[in-house]
Amino acid sequence: MFNLNLILLAGANNGGGLLPQLLLIGGIMIVFYLFMILPQQRKQKDVQKFRASIKVNDDIVTIGGLHGKIISLTDTTVVIQADKNIKLTFERAAISIEATRRKQQGKSQTEEKNSNKEEMEEAIK
Repeated sequence: MFNLNLILLAGANNGGGLLPQLLLIGGIMIVFYLFMILPQQRKQKDVQKFRASIKVNDDIVTIGGLHGKIISLTDTTVVIQADKNIKLTFERAAISIEATRRKQQGKSQTEEKNSNKEEMEEAIK
C-alpha cells in the first residue's frame, strides 16, 4: 500500500504544467481531424457530385446490387429499368457510387479492348 502511494505521488509531482498536456490533446485532435473527418467530408462531396451528375440512360448499380439503366429522374428518386418490362423506383441515395464506377470502368475497358481488336483486324486486312 505504501509503495502504491509513493508511485502515485511521484507521478503527480512531475511539475510538467498544463501546457504540455494541452499541446498533446491539441495534437491528437489535429491528427483525428486530418485522418478521420477531412477524408470523410471529401468522400461525401464526391458522392453528392456523383448523384447530381447521373442522367437518363446511365447504367447504374444500387447499394442492394441491382443493375439497371436509368429511364427517368426526379430530385430525390430514380426510376430504373432492370429488364424489358420491369421498372423500379429508388431513392438517389440508393445508388452505389463504388459499384457503378467499377461497372463503368469495366465497360470502358471492354470497349477499349474491342476497339483495339477492331484496329488490329483492319490493319491485317
